Amino acid sequence: MTLEEKVGQLNLISHGPPLNWDNIAKGGIGAFLNFNSAEEIARAQRLARESRLKIPAIFGLDILHGFRTQFPVPLGEAASFNPELSRLASVWAAREASHVGLQWTFAPMADLSRDSRWGRIVEGFGEDPYLGAVLTAARVKGFHEGGLATTVKHFAGYGAPQGGRDYDTTFIPRAEMYDIYLPSFRAAVEAGTESVMAAFNALNGSPATASGWLQTDVLRRQWGFRGFVTSDWSGIAELVGHGIAADGAEAARKAILAGVDMDMMGELYVSHLPTEVRAGRVPEAVVNEAVRRVLRTKMRLGLFDRPDADPSHTDAAFPSLESRKAARDVAAETLVLLKNRNETLPVGAGIRSIAVVGPLANAPRDQLGPHAARGHAQDSVSLLDGIRTRAAKAGVEVRHAPTCDLFCRTIDHLPEALEAARASDLVIAVFGEPQDLSGEAASRTRMALTGKQEDALKALIATGKPVVLVLVAGRPLELNSLAENLSAILMAWYPGTEGGTAVADALFGDVNPSGKLPLSWPRAGGQLPLYYNRLPTGRPPLPNNRFTLSYLDEEITPLFPFGWGLGYSNFTYSNAHIANARLTADETLEVSVTVTNTGHRAGKEVVQLYMRDPVASRSRPLRELKSFEKVSLEAGESRRVTLHVPVDRLGFHLDDGTYLIERGAIQVFVGGSSLAEKIGEIDITNETRRAPLLGE
Repeated sequence: MTLEEKVGQLNLISHGPPLNWDNIAKGGIGAFLNFNSAEEIARAQRLARESRLKIPAIFGLDILHGFRTQFPVPLGEAASFNPELSRLASVWAAREASHVGLQWTFAPMADLSRDSRWGRIVEGFGEDPYLGAVLTAARVKGFHEGGLATTVKHFAGYGAPQGGRDYDTTFIPRAEMYDIYLPSFRAAVEAGTESVMAAFNALNGSPATASGWLQTDVLRRQWGFRGFVTSDWSGIAELVGHGIAADGAEAARKAILAGVDMDMMGELYVSHLPTEVRAGRVPEAVVNEAVRRVLRTKMRLGLFDRPDADPSHTDAAFPSLESRKAARDVAAETLVLLKNRNETLPVGAGIRSIAVVGPLANAPRDQLGPHAARGHAQDSVSLLDGIRTRAAKAGVEVRHAPTCDLFCRTIDHLPEALEAARASDLVIAVFGEPQDLSGEAASRTRMALTGKQEDALKALIATGKPVVLVLVAGRPLELNSLAENLSAILMAWYPGTEGGTAVADALFGDVNPSGKLPLSWPRAGGQLPLYYNRLPTGRPPLPNNRFTLSYLDEEITPLFPFGWGLGYSNFTYSNAHIANARLTADETLEVSVTVTNTGHRAGKEVVQLYMRDPVASRSRPLRELKSFEKVSLEAGESRRVTLHVPVDRLGFHLDDGTYLIERGAIQVFVGGSSLAEKIGEIDITNETRRAPLLGE
């Protein structure tokens, strides 16, 4: 290969400007993004095969929660606490995308976030490293099963920007990186992700795109990653903006030396690396190894042998009946019932008429959420349509009034909504965040309901009719006094193509809600960042004592804790047992508990196991989720549930990457949320210390 041909393999270009189609046949482009038409994929691949070396290109797209059939957004998916559903959703997304010739997705997003001001929290799995790691691995496996290579992103620390501001810098101690922010990425590597995307942000003063510690030391030497690293969109060029490169040449040099193999939409590698190599500032061996990583991946994917995309294939083949059923099944388990006063839900026999109000009740595009790939609004079953269809089967009349525009700038149409409410037995109010208020570049300083939504809800409550709030949003929102005055609250996230059907199933009791919060729900935005697994303080909260951990104007606790979620059944825990209370570092903790459905309906419960190291050489979190299992129980049924945790997972990292399991007591908690009751302690009898691996 000539040097220019090598560098061409490291060039990742989007459909549209500045794509030069003539450059493809010259071997100047190794990969593409934002192609979603089989006809154009086939055309570009044909040109790539006409190049001197006939090396095929790889085609990628952001496929986060579906291709044409849209599944719930990843944060909602996390609420299912069901890795099998994460795998299933990814399988379908990959099947549809590969049908039109795509081979690669820029997913899953493994960024842990504790701050819901950050708009991209919707793309990840919430605040917990263990839940995030389990679901990230499930999504990688699902994408693979469906026929797509994966790019886990954004490596690393991107989910913790200062002030919740997208693209801002992050400051995270190394030990916290290892324990909190890196486990999901490591899980993706262990699951076989083919590529990793470097993050936009600067981490502790060093932009991730130029971080040799991240791309080389951690990813390759410590974890043994064998795939390739791509920058994010123009991420290498942005090193100039970060202030660590004077120009494009220096930016390209620093990125390639740090271990970033592919330049996405910067064209700095093709513009500058040949000169940098010939001038001796970048060893050609570094470029060679980057090219080998890309070519090895293309070979593993079979791109040299597989047929090119069939131009006759279109996404119009979807949604299919099968993909719709899968989307409905996944959405059913993502819905989180936050409140249900006096069993307002499910809709009972005494309800003969319903008022469906709110701007998001009939918003089929917005219920898809951000990054909806090829999702079409006309494919969606809106919440209004879903409720109408189900209500008709029950002989329930439905009245509809939108109340206000999507952003609720004015409530000029509130009188119609109030009239519908007064004439009905029950009000279902669908409010929240329009699609454009969530996702990338959607940071918010105020977490309140948009516009005049809160005023509209207060007026609806004042009618005296029971009001059920269905929230369509990409993050928790401030509810203020509404939390006390609403009869029921159902968090629907962005539920996807079959969102209306799934929500109606839950409202009418055809499905028993089983979702649990994958993040803490703040009372006010001023509590952020907020997370359950915080470190203890020498002055824990004490009532009537100002000089302890507290706020003057708000409770210190979340409105709803991590792991919280109600249903139409009640579950009790009894006879918890720790099999062996004395364990060595190479043994496995076994905890069993009897879970009983004391309700009158079949339901699903997420049994959650938390642990705490109360005395250690470093301050350790108050609780950490270490295992969970979702179980289905008939009304009145009891089941013995056994959870296992290798003692090897009960340690923590030091700043140099050393992993330490100390001797001593570990507290054990089991229950249905992060408020789980303590059931006992174990004693770790020996200390284990492992230095980070440093070999290639």
